Amino acid sequence: MTEKNWHLLCHLSALAMFIIPFGNIVGPLIIWLLKKDEFPIVDQEGKESLNFQITVSIAVFVAGILTFVLIGIPLLILIALANIILIIMASVEANNGRAYKYPFNLRLIK
Repeated sequence: MTEKNWHLLCHLSALAMFIIPFGNIVGPLIIWLLKKDEFPIVDQEGKESLNFQITVSIAVFVAGILTFVLIGIPLLILIALANIILIIMASVEANNGRAYKYPFNLRLIK
């Protein structure tokens, strides 16, 4: 596989959330750990994707708590839609060979 393919997988692997619990974190983490030393763009984009998925997980946790006051349900829907849309946008940019910066991203892994 080429560098461009691994770059694309950094973002698309977050869709593993539909297959396994916490797949949105595990997928980018595995790709990043495997290829970060081989491809500099994978190091950069893997961290970006992983940080965004950690941010999404924190937001889902907070929204889950807020379901007790009913505002959490629309927030969970909004977070899920935003996550999928931003993963697709990042994947398109990666396929075009460009880096993508997620909005509202806590940069916890530097």
